[in-house]
Amino acid sequence: MKYTRLFTGEDGLSHFQDVEVLLTSGEHSQYFSELIKATGVIFRVTGADYDFDYHNAPRKQFIVNLEGGVEITASDGAVRVFGTGEIILAEDTTGKGHISRAVNNQPRSSLFIPLE
Repeated sequence: MKYTRLFTGEDGLSHFQDVEVLLTSGEHSQYFSELIKATGVIFRVTGADYDFDYHNAPRKQFIVNLEGGVEITASDGAVRVFGTGEIILAEDTTGKGHISRAVNNQPRSSLFIPLE
């Protein structure tokens, strides 16, 4: 499993980093990651026409796309599109931030999972 980390570098710009989740084996052919402490879950639906200019993540949080997609432009200029089932760890809470846009004029359903 993997997720994409969106973080603020020492240059004050946001950057992407691909992270592979370390899994250990358990019983009955199951594999688990370490526990990551969270504070809750936010259900969110974003309209089909959204285009948010540069902004920061309000807190360190996982974002899980349930349906639809999002195009994110990091302030270093890199652009990525995240679709259904993809996971982002947003932690660019300082610096210039990032841009978020709707994909294919479709709404997006997602879970926001704030971390401790």
